[in-house]
Amino acid sequence: MLPYAAYLRVYEPLTAYPEPERSRWEAYADSQERPRRVGALGVEHTRALWRMIAVPPIVAPTRESGDAYVRRVEGVTYVCPWETRLRSWLAFDRFRAEMPEGLAEMFVPARVAAQADEAFDGWKRASGSLTPHILSSTWQVPLAWFVPFVAKERWLVLGGQGEPGSGGPTTATPTRTLIYVTPMAQARRRVARARGVLRRQVGDELDLGDIESVGRWLEEFHPHSLVELDYGGLVHLLDDAALRADESVGEIAAAIMGLETGQAEVALAMHKRVTARWRVVRALESAN
Repeated sequence: MLPYAAYLRVYEPLTAYPEPERSRWEAYADSQERPRRVGALGVEHTRALWRMIAVPPIVAPTRESGDAYVRRVEGVTYVCPWETRLRSWLAFDRFRAEMPEGLAEMFVPARVAAQADEAFDGWKRASGSLTPHILSSTWQVPLAWFVPFVAKERWLVLGGQGEPGSGGPTTATPTRTLIYVTPMAQARRRVARARGVLRRQVGDELDLGDIESVGRWLEEFHPHSLVELDYGGLVHLLDDAALRADESVGEIAAAIMGLETGQAEVALAMHKRVTARWRVVRALESAN
């Protein structure tokens, strides 16, 4: 939930939620008080900042968020819960795993961490599911996240006027945005195809961890869901020309097609083009 982060989201139809959760989300979607798409990320970031600067820091909210992202497509309402508490716990676990032993206590005191662990353990015993509807990535879009989409599903907004890939708009937001949206069935099919191509053409020695994990994550949700890739705050690290020229989804698709058709040089060229683009963005994390 940091400012320069991208997001992979799943929106499930209301019918995927059991009662009374379904009725609650239905009422929420119709509410005039809920955060709208144009300001929702800002609300999330502000709340996260307050937790980070608190003394001592707050690892996770004491209650789960009651907010969600909402989409309506052809008369069907889709909901993507924020699940801020769950995502905060998972992020804290990743943070500690990536930090040298003992260093994490410089950011979060051991007492606070122990309390967070106890609360998380209790939540897991009561709930059981550790699969959030939203994945986040700071300072880059993981290459595997491009696989579920095709170029024509892009919707780019650089201020007021949207620039779709080839069809109509997929969202109604006037803010600077680059997103892709696709049906779950298409997303799963494309990921499965990519995994198959990579296994056949490259072999098991290639690390398929990211693609494999994205595929497993997608399988956790309703088959009639929507999948969304949102560049989130990363759009503010790229100028208009760079966003217009960003064809990462198409280039990854071309790389997979190149492998599938025996055009290894094409696959390598496309892969290098995408990785070079995002290497520049990642470098901004350590820039003065």
